[in-house]
Amino acid sequence: MSNNQNNNKPKSALREWVESILIALVLAALIRSYFVQPFKIPSGSMRMTLIEGDHLFVDKWTYGPQVLPPMFWDIGTPIVGHSGLDDNYVPPRPLLSIRWPKSWLPLTKMRLPGLRHPQRGDIIVFVYPVDPTKDFIKRLIALGGETVEIKEGAVYIDGKEITDPRIKNVYYYNRGDYGGEGQQIHVPPGYVFVMGDNSGSSYDSRYWGFVPETDIIGRADFIFWPLDRIRIIQ
Repeated sequence: MSNNQNNNKPKSALREWVESILIALVLAALIRSYFVQPFKIPSGSMRMTLIEGDHLFVDKWTYGPQVLPPMFWDIGTPIVGHSGLDDNYVPPRPLLSIRWPKSWLPLTKMRLPGLRHPQRGDIIVFVYPVDPTKDFIKRLIALGGETVEIKEGAVYIDGKEITDPRIKNVYYYNRGDYGGEGQQIHVPPGYVFVMGDNSGSSYDSRYWGFVPETDIIGRADFIFWPLDRIRIIQ
């Protein structure tokens, strides 16, 4: 009898250990999906507000998290030295792609109630419209229903220059199909127009158009690494 009890003790301890890990993983997944998610800045398109290597937290609760966060897991994708900005470029197919079932995809376009809607000047993380497997980070410039124009480095909304210093203090270049000189671009309802703070080196709405509000992941709030860069994001 005692031998059986001794044999069961290691199994019970292992089970508790596994259960604790599973609970921790589930909690981490819930927090990451519906409250806050860490991101790393890969490029200089948001300099000097955000620089390469900054690690930041993105708040999902303010706008209301997506009911079902998008899932794009590619396994075994070949590494290639290509910028991905060439219209004729066809990326290599991964060995295994994990996606939500198509019947679930409408849930990725639905949001839980949030504290407020996205506002001009917010730095947002969103699903890149050209390639939904990638996330981009830019500053929100214009909202749905507004007309945006870039004139002599300044941004005008419905004919009035933006005075918000986060936008006014940046020189924006006339580039792309949606940011040419003299162009007045109307942002469709339900979409936003975004640009990088480093306007000369940012691939943004001037080139590829608008971001659906349903594809906004959250607002960039706080840099937590490296230590000398810890700060609230403005």
